[in-house]
Amino acid sequence: MLDPVWSRELVLSSTVVRPAPYVPEVRLHLAEDVTLLWQRLERDLDRTGTEPPYWSSAWAGGQAVARYVLDNPEVVAGRRVLDLASGSGLCAIASALAGAGQVTASEVDEISVSAIEVNAAVNGVSISAVLRDFVAGEPPDVDVVLAGDVCYERRMAERILDWLSRCRRRGVEVVLGDPGRAFLPESGLLELGRYEIAGDPMLENAGVRHARAFTFV
Repeated sequence: MLDPVWSRELVLSSTVVRPAPYVPEVRLHLAEDVTLLWQRLERDLDRTGTEPPYWSSAWAGGQAVARYVLDNPEVVAGRRVLDLASGSGLCAIASALAGAGQVTASEVDEISVSAIEVNAAVNGVSISAVLRDFVAGEPPDVDVVLAGDVCYERRMAERILDWLSRCRRRGVEVVLGDPGRAFLPESGLLELGRYEIAGDPMLENAGVRHARAFTFV
């Protein structure tokens, strides 16, 4: 387990607070250069092969979900929301700003949990940031599940999409955000919104010029 004080200081010292490009209502601690931050992270931890600091960027799919939520606050207003694989906490924060009754942001990365807490404080919202793999269990007792950018790797996408489908079958509303990744399914989804969102060239394919929000049918 990482020292949460160290994680928090890493987030604060390696990022700059600025609005998410397509969701200016939300301010986040974002890295100027994700690659340099990744190198620093491996140096500080004295190990290689660590996951990139996904929490330090506003991913295109997450921005699509957050934009959809803020433009359609009735989706989350007064409801219990889970932001799955939350990263920076962008979608969770957008939900809180849109009037959600209770917001949980889950991550499997300890530093992401610290980033979510820091970002929630910057935006003056209350979010429960938890280190937990919800996909390993049954769908939780919530009203809405948000999932941005979970289709970038085949096995991960298959696992999470199957779990999201189970959530939907149990009556949970699901909003999925994606910029057109290879492992996004071609069927079973209904487009909710399309946004002209360019991906971060350090993380996304250079051709990413839009992102969409979907629900399951």
